[in-house]
Formats: sequence, structure tokens, C-alpha cells
Amino acid sequence: MYRYDNYDQRLLDERVAQFRNQMDRHLAGELSEDEFRPLRLQNGLYIQRHAPMYRISVPYGHLASRQLRKLAYLARTYDRGYAHFTTRTNVQFNWPKLEDVPDMLAELASVQMHSNQTSGNDIRNITADPYAGVAGDEIVDTRPWAEILRQWATYNPEFAYLPRKFKIALNGALEDRVVVQVYDIGLDFTKNEAGEIGFRVLVGGGLGRTPILGVEIASFIPWQHLITYCESILRVYNRHGRRDNIWKARIKILVKALGADEFRRQVEEEWALVKDGPNTLTAEEVERIATHFDDPDYADLPERDATFEAQRDSSKPFAAWVRRNVREHKRPGYASVVLSLKRTGVPPGDITADQMDTVADLADRYSFGEARMTHEQNVVLADVRKSDLYAVWQIAREAKLATPNIGLLTDIIACPGGDFCSLANARSIPIAEGIQRRFDDLDYLYDIGEIEINISGCMNACGHHHVGHIGVLGVDKNGEEWYQVTIGGMQGNETALGKVIGRAFAAAEMPDVVSELIATYLDNRFADERFIDTVQRIGLEPFKARVYGDQHIERKVANA
Repeated sequence: MYRYDNYDQRLLDERVAQFRNQMDRHLAGELSEDEFRPLRLQNGLYIQRHAPMYRISVPYGHLASRQLRKLAYLARTYDRGYAHFTTRTNVQFNWPKLEDVPDMLAELASVQMHSNQTSGNDIRNITADPYAGVAGDEIVDTRPWAEILRQWATYNPEFAYLPRKFKIALNGALEDRVVVQVYDIGLDFTKNEAGEIGFRVLVGGGLGRTPILGVEIASFIPWQHLITYCESILRVYNRHGRRDNIWKARIKILVKALGADEFRRQVEEEWALVKDGPNTLTAEEVERIATHFDDPDYADLPERDATFEAQRDSSKPFAAWVRRNVREHKRPGYASVVLSLKRTGVPPGDITADQMDTVADLADRYSFGEARMTHEQNVVLADVRKSDLYAVWQIAREAKLATPNIGLLTDIIACPGGDFCSLANARSIPIAEGIQRRFDDLDYLYDIGEIEINISGCMNACGHHHVGHIGVLGVDKNGEEWYQVTIGGMQGNETALGKVIGRAFAAAEMPDVVSELIATYLDNRFADERFIDTVQRIGLEPFKARVYGDQHIERKVANA
């Protein structure tokens, strides 16, 4: 992974000193809350329902073992012994003291981490495929390109005060594991017939109050213009984006208002001014960055490992874990392991300090000292020998990181919701737990098959409920918590937005509602048909009829 040079480290150290001074002035009463607010937000510091929330950036999801251990230290020293991993590969601490945050930032800087631009109206954390560099379906390794964008975006003064927050995602594989269509800019890297690297550009995606999928404005831009083209998009947005209405400030609203053709015309006009300017990439610069992502020292191994196969065949629990939590690798004899943060009874995405230390130990011993965060709020060890899988499983199981549910119903994506977030209309964590407990039977989960449930506590959609096969949105009605349900959403190559099935439900009803949706699917599915395939084939009506017509659920329904 990328390691800072002296320039990177100096910039970060100066930012730490700057923010410490700002915090001291605020605590001394020299900076009012209004004056301090934009300063703390650009350093990832929120004021939430019960305490400050401190958000830390993990660019494209990569964590060195030393960084994991530092996060564990922060959790023990400044928080309550755990952290939360988000859908955009950020780390959140929910209980720090305001005055401790500069010390936390200094600790992070010692391991080349920061919280810059994890909030505020600027370019947020760059996200990319967690299997970049190891996936068999990869066309282009997006890690160097994500790092180039990170260096360009971080501290960029031109885009420090955009109309609204701005998010960029990169994909370079046949399978989109980043959901590029729901980002402000989605970059789909590929190669043309001549073998040259370039990228397709999608603009104007986003969820939240107005969910919209991004539209293509360029089918192939040569790699040399990664920065100049993105810069041109941002300049058009910075110039014309709404600043008078926070609900209409995102770039998706501008693209919708102008239309894709007119927005493309304006970007091309802007691009003509900078296309061959100083930000045009050179082969030497790309190579400088790419050397940080050279393949590790892989051993020459056979594709099959007899010891691993014998262990798998003799242990049903190990075989179940391999089936759900182990992915194929581009190199013979290796695999990628997904450590589940979705054990029933634990908020999705939460990880304890001890577990972070365990992941760091596993990374050092079995995966070249690196772990990766996923969009689904789990953790990946990307480079594990097949001969080591049984040992990894044993350690992970002892640490409660080996639930074999990846891609299944209890692998729920959820935001922290009303238990922590001051913006939330309703709680997410109890809903996730209620559903997990209802389906806490692995045999039943395997029979149901692959299904994605996403839960958000408000319209900001941090749980990406719009693109869940089943989406749950917390809404407020007369000061009470209710939950709106959508079905038919999808992530990946065929990203789609779910449709609301009807009136909202009380919290206590949600496990029953999901049970009825699953029962409808099981009654109607063809052999080996996934939940989403059945929804697409038979439509919403059978699901609606079952949920709203079943007398086993005592209804407390409200218009959402």
C-alpha cells in the first residue's frame, strides 16, 4: 500500500498542529461554535446525539496492520473500546471527548492516517474495489489511480468549499463491487482495443432524499486525463451548483436540471482549457505511484492444496465458512478471506479493539501485513495461502469474526441510526438486530440464499437502503419511529433503486415484515433463483399482498 513521503508527512503534521490551535482557541472561547463548525467538520469532527463523533479516512479501504493497532489503541484510550466501519471505508468513533480529538489526530498522523475531508462540503474519501489487485475478473488495478486522486483531492483549496459534499468511486473489474452508479463521479476503468487504459465517466449519482443513478458523460477518457477531466466536472459543479438550498445542492440535481448532454457540453468546454495543462498525468508519475502497489512476494504454489481440501471435507463448520467467506484469488494457491462484522447481537460494522488487534495479527502472519474494508462493512484479508485458511478460520472464530454469512440475509448493511446520529429519524441498530435474531439459523439462511438488506435511519441514506434487495428507511411520524420498506434494489453491474411497497411499519413489526417477504419469495421462487430474481419476475404485488394482508401481524400502520 502507499506509504507517505516526507512531503505527505509534513503536510499532515502541519494540519495536526493547525487543528490543535483551532481547538484550543475554541475551548478558550476565542472561536464561536459558528466559527469553529467548518473547521471541525473538515477535520471529521461531528457533534452527535450523545457525544462528538470522530470520522477517520481510510483511502480506498486499505489498512496496514500498524494502522489497525493504532485504531485499537484509540478505541481503548479515547472511546469505549470499539469503532464503527462505514459503507464508505471510514472509521467512526462515537464517544470521544472534544478536547481529546487533537491528540487522536496526532496519534493517527504517526501511522500515516488522518480525518481530513471526512466531512464538510469538499471531496470526501476516495473509494474503490476491496479486491483490487487480487480479483480474477480485474481489468485494471484501480489502486494507483485511487491514490492519485487522493493526493489531488486532499487539501485542494479550489474544492474546499463546494456547494455540497462530493464523493468519487473507482471500479476496474468486470463486476462492479463499488456501486459506481450512486456516486457524484463514478469512474469505470477499462482498456480499449489497443490495450490502453482509460475510464468511462458517470456523473450525478447519489442516494439520500432524491435517489438518482449516475449518467454516462464520457465512454472512454485516456488515463493521462484522470485529474483534468475530474477537475473539469468539479469546476462546472462549483460554478453552477445550488448554494441557496441544501436539499438541491448535490451535483445530481445540477445534472438533472441541465440534462446529461448540456452538462457534458459544459464539462468538455472546461476540459479544453486544462486538458494538456500541468495536471495532465505522465507515465513517470503513474509509475511512481504504481510501485507502491506491486504484487507482494507471492510463493509459487499449485492451484489445489490437498491439506486444505482435507480440512474442508472433514469439518462442516469450516466448509460452511469457506463457502461463504472465502473468495477466489488471481494467484494459484491463494484466496481472499472476508471477516464478518455481522454477528447477531452486534451492530453491523462495529469492531472491538481486541478484534482490530486480532485482524492486525492475522494480516501480519497470513496476508502481507494488510487488511481491507468493504462497502458491506466487513474486513478482507486479500492474500491468504489456501494452506493457511484453516488456521485463519480458527483464530477468526475465536475472535467472533468468522460468522459464515457473507452475502446472506444477516449480512446486513446499516448506519448507526438514531442511537447515535442527531440527523436520524429512527434507530437502525435494533431493527438490524431484530431481523438477525429472527433468522439466526444458518441452515435456514443457506436455504434462503443470497439476499441483501440495507437499513438507513434517515433520508441521508448512509445505509444505502435504496439499493438493497430489501431496503428499510426510518421515518418520523408525529415524534414516533416508523419504517418504510422498499424491495427490488440492486448493487453491482445492474444497480437499481428499490420501490416502496406501501405504508410504513412500527419497529416491533419489522422482523415479521421481513419474514413475510421471505416467505413470499420461497413460495414463488424457481430452483436456484435469488430473491431479487423472483422480485423482478413476479413484481411487487405478491409481496405487498402478503405483507399487508396477513392477519398474523397486528398492524400499526401509518402513512410515511
